[in-house]
Amino acid sequence: MANEGHPSAGKSVEALAAEVKASFSKSLDEARSIAEKALSEVQANGKLSGSVQEKADEALIKMNALQEQLAGMEQKMVRLSGPGGNTCDTSLGQTFVADSKIREFLDSQSKRGKVDMVFKSTITSATTDAAGSAGRLVTNTRLPDIIAAPERRMTIRDLITPGQMDGNTLEYVRETGFTNQAGMVAETEAVPQSSIKFDLVNTTAKVIGHYMKASRQILDDAAQLASYIDGRLRYGLAYKEEAQLLNGDGTGQNLLGIIPQAKAYSAPITMEKATSIDVMRLAMLQAALAEYPATAHVLNPVDWAWIETLKDSQGRYLIGNPQGSATPTLWGLPVVTTQAIGVDKFLTGAFRLGAQVFDRWHVRVEVATEHGDDFIHNRVTILCEERLALAVYRPEAFIYGDFGRID
Repeated sequence: MANEGHPSAGKSVEALAAEVKASFSKSLDEARSIAEKALSEVQANGKLSGSVQEKADEALIKMNALQEQLAGMEQKMVRLSGPGGNTCDTSLGQTFVADSKIREFLDSQSKRGKVDMVFKSTITSATTDAAGSAGRLVTNTRLPDIIAAPERRMTIRDLITPGQMDGNTLEYVRETGFTNQAGMVAETEAVPQSSIKFDLVNTTAKVIGHYMKASRQILDDAAQLASYIDGRLRYGLAYKEEAQLLNGDGTGQNLLGIIPQAKAYSAPITMEKATSIDVMRLAMLQAALAEYPATAHVLNPVDWAWIETLKDSQGRYLIGNPQGSATPTLWGLPVVTTQAIGVDKFLTGAFRLGAQVFDRWHVRVEVATEHGDDFIHNRVTILCEERLALAVYRPEAFIYGDFGRID
């Protein structure tokens, strides 16, 4: 059992290493002397005596043991000189001798009884060489994919008739007035004259675009990032496009959207205590009276949820079915929900007859290194843009209004 009387007690690792090194040098000299004696004996007698052989074996064994001990000391000194090297792991023997209870027991006169001593080494995630350290065994778990932000489902473009355009300007002729004087004509009587009026409407293609910058190194090292950026840029265009198709005010570089041109809702018939469902049916009637039968409803998700959860006096859902999975419809028309339209608002109309979207440039993504000082900084510019125009042929084909639930 180690105690304070042990020759190595209280000595530093450096001092112990020096002692071992000195012993190793001494053993090396002894081994060299024995080897020289053995060589002389072999040259004189032609053989080696047993006593000399035994001494040589003992010297080699002792020298090897000291060499291993010296190597261990040197490794420990290297660890102590590194990060966190101010502290040295305490062995069980050193802890035993330094314990105050053990010292008190050894100094007592009786030397009888027993002393309990508990050795604890808590395994932690520390990355030092201290007892209980297991940090280098703890690895991070990296999931392979990027957790993307949520994306809105785009719906408005799918409702409108698609088209292509070649130039910058889109022109079309719209009938703005028709006086129908058709009538029954008697023999030899003059035929009544009708009149019709046209207006030339024009609009220009507008560009929607944005870009991102990235380093060449990250795009080379993380191939997944390039496609991710491409997807997010495309989504950003679609998000802005949907808002423009519905709400663009036509000023500056904005499209003139459907809602600013739509006819305001005006109930064709009077109903007492009209519900949201009634309002949608009357909007369909207003479009039908303009000779443009509606093909779809556009609602905010909040308003559609309100309509689906309406109940009768007995608590039964009027149209919603909690267990149903059918496509949302109201009065036989599909219901398209999007947050691009405000809460408490609705748009009903003949979308394919009343409007058309024309693409001048389809969505395209381009990468360049010549923007600004990108080239000398190993950066790339990723540009995503599209160019389009919107033609609303018949504003009266669309009915826009509010439910009146929110003041």
